[in-house]
Amino acid sequence: MEEQTPILNLNRIKGGGGGIRRPLWVSVLILFTVIALFSLHINREYSIFSIPLDFISGRVGLVSGYQQKSCSDFFKQVPARKVVKSIRDFGGIGDGKTSNTKAFQRAMEFMARFTESGGSQLVVPKGRWLTGSFNLTSNFTLFLEYGAVILGSQDPNEWPIIDALPSYGRGRERLGARHISLIHGNGLTNVVITGENGTVDGQGKMWWDLWWNRTLVHTRGHLVELINSQNILIQNLTLMNSPFWTIHPIYCRNIVIRNMTILAPLNAPNTDGIDADSSLNVCIEDCYIESGDDLISVKSGWDHYGMKMARPSSNIIVRRVKGTTPTCSGVGIGSEMSGGVSNVLIEDLYVRDSAAGVRIKTDIGRGGYIVNITINNIRMERVKVPIRFSRGANDHPDEKWDPKALPKVRGIFISNVVSLESKRPPLLVGIEEAPFEDIHMKNISLFGLAPSMKWNCEFISGSSCSVFPAPCSQLLKNESTIQCPN
Repeated sequence: MEEQTPILNLNRIKGGGGGIRRPLWVSVLILFTVIALFSLHINREYSIFSIPLDFISGRVGLVSGYQQKSCSDFFKQVPARKVVKSIRDFGGIGDGKTSNTKAFQRAMEFMARFTESGGSQLVVPKGRWLTGSFNLTSNFTLFLEYGAVILGSQDPNEWPIIDALPSYGRGRERLGARHISLIHGNGLTNVVITGENGTVDGQGKMWWDLWWNRTLVHTRGHLVELINSQNILIQNLTLMNSPFWTIHPIYCRNIVIRNMTILAPLNAPNTDGIDADSSLNVCIEDCYIESGDDLISVKSGWDHYGMKMARPSSNIIVRRVKGTTPTCSGVGIGSEMSGGVSNVLIEDLYVRDSAAGVRIKTDIGRGGYIVNITINNIRMERVKVPIRFSRGANDHPDEKWDPKALPKVRGIFISNVVSLESKRPPLLVGIEEAPFEDIHMKNISLFGLAPSMKWNCEFISGSSCSVFPAPCSQLLKNESTIQCPN
């Protein structure tokens, strides 16, 4: 029963000693309180003292003593599954060598019988379970026990070819169709993918080599992709070495992704952590991500295909995520945003050793909109460009794109940001024919920049207060849209 699953098996405390530890925690809490009160007297203006103590230490979401906000109620709890089976019941062998593709397919065919009669759960026990792609079913739980590892097949034929997504019009990397994800689902309801910190390893190097060698025929598959699905929970797992984007919910609603560790080599191409795409009510919280692309991305379709489908991403919450990506951003919005992106909250983010902290990217031909974006409580260390708004890579799906389709970017609120050892000042570049408007910044402290470095701004307008070093002239207005201290 997934509702009884521990959040992380690694957090279990074995043995006694509770009576000894209690006074230590009391002392620590008292010490934190004293430090916090002392900090308030040191400086009331700069944002570094308005960020919780866990952000000063870089320990996002790990300090107890206060009630953390959560959006996990986007997922409506499901009853215990009527049928529970092990992959061994279907002939699975967890030796890391034997193919279990048929075993997983047999298991899912069996589990589908209970979609309307109590639901089902497939347990993957400790072992190394090599498999090709398999499709989930509704009212279903995939549960990986501690020590369980699902390994992606090294045979490309076990990642079958499927149709391109209609909001993209083609594979994202190559024309035509694309490879299916390792764990796949379409049109599902009430699905849980969880466990006791089990692992799904896509073994993506084979696919990265194809990309590097320019011998890739079809767009690579994701590690987990859910399409046209609702009420989905993904939690308490480690996902690693995805061929392409790691978790990709698209045309979905009510998705919760929490307590996840997502890993890929830092040079692995396009291994985004979590990409929320044309989806509503998405909660991403308490995750650690290392990848070769954006840690988190919000998308909604590509050029005229995305505009035609008009499936926006809206009501997205990203909270308490930390990680590193040397080539991309902690959180990126776009550049595929042609169906529209609105009502996004990003808060309590920790990004280190990365190309950008937060980035908004779009381009001529995208159309669509990015509106009402709130970014709050961000801590960065050794990030090249802490805040970046920019054009994309001038990439379009085909020659049918419309150069007159201009995106609208409006209502971006960024507050309480601290960047240590910053390499470059913010780069905020809009589009001449469609300037970015209502950009508001408050309590921004960027340390490490040379005095000669200035913000680079074009085709934007907005306001700011308590920003160090001083922002560009386009943001020097102090308007009533944000409240600044006297």
